[in-house]
Amino acid sequence: MQAEPARPLPLTAFAVASLLPLPLLAVGALQGGPWLWAAFLYMGVLTILLDQLIPMTSGPSDGAEFPAADLLLVSVGLGALLALPLAVWAIAGPSGLSGPERALLFFATGFWLGQVAHPAAHELIHRPRREHFRLGAAVYTVLLFGQHASAHRLVHHRLVASQDDPNTARIGESFYRFARRAWKGSFLQGLRAESELRTRKSRFGLHPYVFYIAGSLAALALGFLIAGVPGLLIWAALGLHAQSQILLSDYVQHYGLERSRGPDGRLEPVGPAHSWNTAHWFTSAMMLNAPRHSDHHVHPARAFPALQLPAPDAAPRLPWPLPLACAKALFPRHWRRAIKPHLARWRESRPQDTAA
Repeated sequence: MQAEPARPLPLTAFAVASLLPLPLLAVGALQGGPWLWAAFLYMGVLTILLDQLIPMTSGPSDGAEFPAADLLLVSVGLGALLALPLAVWAIAGPSGLSGPERALLFFATGFWLGQVAHPAAHELIHRPRREHFRLGAAVYTVLLFGQHASAHRLVHHRLVASQDDPNTARIGESFYRFARRAWKGSFLQGLRAESELRTRKSRFGLHPYVFYIAGSLAALALGFLIAGVPGLLIWAALGLHAQSQILLSDYVQHYGLERSRGPDGRLEPVGPAHSWNTAHWFTSAMMLNAPRHSDHHVHPARAFPALQLPAPDAAPRLPWPLPLACAKALFPRHWRRAIKPHLARWRESRPQDTAA
């Protein structure tokens, strides 16, 4: 079997792939027309086509570029904080856009927030610098999903691929059932984890959930100030659109994978076998290597350009780009048929994954 080419992606590839939609969205919000089509087609079509037309597996980037990688994360995070109110004004306010143009802007912005801003915010909440974490938490908060900054780190990473993790999908569970369980479970378990952390370490100051809830209410208030009730509703709808993609990623990237428990009831250590990965180069660049999910769970603090793609016999690998896999998951029967042979093949090769 011929080895896959693995050429390093320069940081400029990550920057162009993730940031290019922003000027398209901004000009489209102000002028409409082909700019909006370009943004929508970029997020919805071009990325998947490039993955299919140019089958390439990229290697990790040069370590010397990692400081600049943080600058890219900050740029995407700040871009999200600016893009959201601009989109709300253009969609719900007196922008002069037609109805179809407003719809294009809504979906293109929502896709970018869920597929680019979310991976950037996810990276930021794992960075050691406090200001990076706060920016990542702020992005989740304006998306009305602030609890993710706590639940992802304190619950999901500890309990991933187990029945105790609200963000791990079980075999046969539809995305829609999973999304309800995951949203509620991560909110409550994240709240409990933060509260217990403060009890054990005698931390002072306001509970982070106060900031998440107050920040979300402030974001909705800003939507109202921008365009009245329609502005508030569009802000909420964009937040839900982005949240659905965050939950879809969680659903797809851990579907049907389980960690075994030892005789003492303790879960086995998290390993590459407990996350699905994809090898598609362009969506990996656009999503800041989020599809290399196994390595992130094994090394949560590793900078995104350094994330490795495990060999197919070391970690399960999806045959589709991550956005396409997420689209398939919206149709439960189709998803179950599509993923069944890949999951069965993996479970046969990794019998420990079948343990309850």
